[in-house]
Amino acid sequence: MELKDVVMKLSDAYGVSGHEANSAELVMSLFKDLADEIRVDRMGNIIMLKRGSKPETAKVMLAAHYDEIGMIVKRIEQGGFLRVAQVGGIDQRILPSMEVIVHGRKDIPGVFSACPPHLQTDEDRKKAWKMDDLVIDCGYGEDELRKLVRVGDIVSFRRKCIELANGRLAGKSMDDRCCLAAIWQCATELKKMEHDADVYYVATVQEEITYGGGLTATFGIMPDIGIAVDVGFAAMPGISDDDADKMGEGPNAETAPDVNRKVFGKIRKVASDYGINLQVSASGRPGGTDAFPMQTTGAGVATAILGVPVRYMHTSVETLELEDVKKCGRLMAYFCASVDKEFKEGLTCCLKS
Repeated sequence: MELKDVVMKLSDAYGVSGHEANSAELVMSLFKDLADEIRVDRMGNIIMLKRGSKPETAKVMLAAHYDEIGMIVKRIEQGGFLRVAQVGGIDQRILPSMEVIVHGRKDIPGVFSACPPHLQTDEDRKKAWKMDDLVIDCGYGEDELRKLVRVGDIVSFRRKCIELANGRLAGKSMDDRCCLAAIWQCATELKKMEHDADVYYVATVQEEITYGGGLTATFGIMPDIGIAVDVGFAAMPGISDDDADKMGEGPNAETAPDVNRKVFGKIRKVASDYGINLQVSASGRPGGTDAFPMQTTGAGVATAILGVPVRYMHTSVETLELEDVKKCGRLMAYFCASVDKEFKEGLTCCLKS
């Protein structure tokens, strides 16, 4: 299978935070020939081990979350309309006229309501809609709808990934399925390489709401090195260059308080050695990815953050360049292959780079 197909399949799959099981089988099928062991823990994290030739060397964990933002039904209203609450940080401005799938007793297509502008006041036309102002219309009357949908059912965006020009793809849940695809690319590359360390490919749950999957998966593995692989902001009109990376110019590595300086330095060197352009960003505080729970689990893990630039984050048309995903995967593979016992032992003292 080609990387493009992997990205598109993962993007199209459904798995809102806390209900990732819908896409778990797909993830496991993609990695079944690339890992020596695959298991699912109690939280729903998918943990896939690629054994190294010298497993005593180190444990390296590469983690990308496979949950996505979505909604949950909180009320069925008169007339057959659904009131929902968001699961994760949805940009509510995108919702009017959005197509959705309600995962009830069967999957039901629906649309978000949108009051025609002709019937809005001048003041209303200047405002963005709020979640509480919107309902989902599935076409059913109230009695019919109650037979199919219950309070607590999950709602996903209904969106197929599409190809744009210049090797770019747009779809839902690229955050963070494209980074899981980067790990797949890493696994594909690493299968051809000799490597000492055990490498764990991990698809974590609930990053969009609690970071619980990153925490529990790390506790279950207790790696020496952990890399949180997550999307970053891609350059576009209206975004400062300080807050964004350029699409098509390679993966991003973040340096922040939850990033181990020696792991970061090693990633930078490996990228340079193999001619992979690495975009670097800096943050003054931890948070926003699985890196922080990964870093602070147990007695601590030497952690880094890698990612892929993505436009229009937390919408249903998150857009990326495929070459960035590929290069991120290759970089992780070369990094994992470079980890030896001496490097691991040097992580116990990270006062000097």
